[in-house]
Amino acid sequence: MVPVLEVSGINKAFSGNRVLKDVDLTVNPGEVVCLCGENGSGKSTLIKIISGVYSFDAGRVRIKGTDYPRLSAHQSINAGIQVIYQDFSVFHNLTVAENIALSARVQKKRWLIDYRADRELARSALDKIDAALDVDEEVERLSVAEKQLVAISRAVIQDASLIIMDEPTTAITRKEIEKLFEVISGLKERGIAVIFVSHKLDEIVAICDRIVIMRNGEKVVDETASEFDTARIAYYMTGEEVQEEPFVYVPVDGAVPGIEVENVTRAGEFESVSFAVRPGEILAITGQLGSGRTELAKALFGLTPIQSGKIRINGKDSIIASRKDALRNGIAYLPEDRLTEGLFLNRSLGDNFSSAVVDTLAGAMGIIPERKVETLSEHWMKELNMSRKPYTTPASDYSGGNQQRIVLGKWLAADPRIFILNCPTVGVDVKSKSEIHDIIKRLAFKGLCIIMISDDIEEIMAASNRVLIMNAGRVALESDTHKISAEEINDKILSDGL
Repeated sequence: MVPVLEVSGINKAFSGNRVLKDVDLTVNPGEVVCLCGENGSGKSTLIKIISGVYSFDAGRVRIKGTDYPRLSAHQSINAGIQVIYQDFSVFHNLTVAENIALSARVQKKRWLIDYRADRELARSALDKIDAALDVDEEVERLSVAEKQLVAISRAVIQDASLIIMDEPTTAITRKEIEKLFEVISGLKERGIAVIFVSHKLDEIVAICDRIVIMRNGEKVVDETASEFDTARIAYYMTGEEVQEEPFVYVPVDGAVPGIEVENVTRAGEFESVSFAVRPGEILAITGQLGSGRTELAKALFGLTPIQSGKIRINGKDSIIASRKDALRNGIAYLPEDRLTEGLFLNRSLGDNFSSAVVDTLAGAMGIIPERKVETLSEHWMKELNMSRKPYTTPASDYSGGNQQRIVLGKWLAADPRIFILNCPTVGVDVKSKSEIHDIIKRLAFKGLCIIMISDDIEEIMAASNRVLIMNAGRVALESDTHKISAEEINDKILSDGL
């Protein structure tokens, strides 16, 4: 059997910094190989070499028996390699059908647009992963999870021998993950190989045939998946034992809820939702795509205000009709997609940290002293245990875990009393995930009210004291996390009825 992909002795350096060191990787037809490692381990660089985005300094790349001394992106695609990148690479101003059909049209050199054919192709692609999307909807109007489904559908319909999925489950819930796994099983049966990149250790064990782990630019493990459990994967990824203590909320007698919502409703998104969060609590909110969890979070921050019901802050009725209202009431919001909603990627670390507190930093003439920005940046880099770089460094130069810390610091600089975190550890490695959980717990211990939106059940169990499950816009269940099992949460999330 000829391997789909063979790379051997691959080396790559940037500005003298060697990021890949003699890396070998073989992928056979119909095989699902997990490529994992911490942010900065070299796995993304290796993917970009395989896909022809980066050249390699030394080594060999062979695709289906053919050597490529210099591999271009065009050659990689023509050889049957398709990549779904973490940023989706979708065109936001085009429709779902146009996004899905575009690559196929270019590949077949069909320069004339046939909208009917594009729609049919898109529906066929979406049917393959059982995704119910309007093919005429513009992608910019879709949720993060729906954009992910568009990218996956587009890759599935290509004549691929190897599909590389870079964090494909980052923004989709468990039901969609199960559907994706079914798609991957179908690809295996047709002899199509998959390189699956994920930080979710339970997924790695569940779907992969073989696990390849990278650390500091080197391959440290290449073994069958049956040899691993999640603890062993985490150990090889980090080089140390990663243990996390469950969050314990210590109630304060007579404490007034920091935020209380009563029968809040926004037509078509959520209805009659009620809950309260006291200082020091971490309430997790979970549910499937379309359950209303993100819509609720945005409403509580005033981005899409509630239409009826009540919101009380520290026992007083409050109107949250805008972002300014939310900030005035001490509410901060960490969005689901840090790249498009949370960060100014091309702006400096200092600009990002100061962006939510510009008014308080500005002097009498409206000018912000650089020393204040530098001091603010130094403070939050230390508080959030970030890689120390000059405050003028662009946010794009940081790893995913550090970028998430930047968004955290940006809002913490506003000194919130209520912090809504929408999927706070999406796309970060296992060590950064544990460290971010520690940061969230410390904030709760300091008396903040934390609302954490998450579809990661392990995260819910480890980093919250209470869970609220939403289904079709309503509350399906609310429970203390120590009174419910992970299996019960999953069953309730996947149930169709309330």
